[in-house]
Amino acid sequence: MTELFAGLKVASATPRTRAEQLAAAVEARVRTAGLAAGSPVGTIEALQRESGLARATVNEAVRLLADRDVLVIRPGRGGGLFVADQGPVVRMRRTLLGIREDAQEEVADAVELRNHLEVLIDVGAARCRREADIPGLRSAVATMADAPDWDAFVRANWALHERIAALCPNAMARAVYLGTLGHLGSTSPRLDATDAAAYRAERLRIHADLVDAIAAGDETAVRAAVARHNSTD
Repeated sequence: MTELFAGLKVASATPRTRAEQLAAAVEARVRTAGLAAGSPVGTIEALQRESGLARATVNEAVRLLADRDVLVIRPGRGGGLFVADQGPVVRMRRTLLGIREDAQEEVADAVELRNHLEVLIDVGAARCRREADIPGLRSAVATMADAPDWDAFVRANWALHERIAALCPNAMARAVYLGTLGHLGSTSPRLDATDAAAYRAERLRIHADLVDAIAAGDETAVRAAVARHNSTD
């Protein structure tokens, strides 16, 4: 089934990444189509063909859609992309994601809400992380370190926080937290610090310390890292 993706294109000039644009366009089509949970919407290959974007970009867009509970990915024969179940937690997340992008006060509200949830999310991750989760967290920090510019650094930062949140067992808190990240990730962040290099280096150290604390399962260190994280945001 490729009709849902037919003629799907994204703009070339926008502060949002192409993956974010593509995810938003697919989500809009899924909503407009009014498809029931479990309905097939096509394949990653069809989405790549119709959008004309690189496979890596399409994969990232599909990951965003899966994180936002818009689509689920089913592997194997008969697999593909399917409409996710729209339970109450998902509806709450969509309410958060629907905040207007040009409303500065609401952006501030999203930041405040995220900061209040940060300890709950990160402590939950420290309690439940497995050894197999740690390399992915450290890789996300490395991506932040290697980011070529500030916007890429911020996107890598959101990706790290999404990865941490996925480890938290509290589904309700995770849904609200990811909702705030989804909204904040759709804005165009700018670095206003006087010493940009020093500020970026400090943010990187804080996130590296947070990952170290989560990896060690050290809740005291997690709380300290979160306090630094929120005070210098």
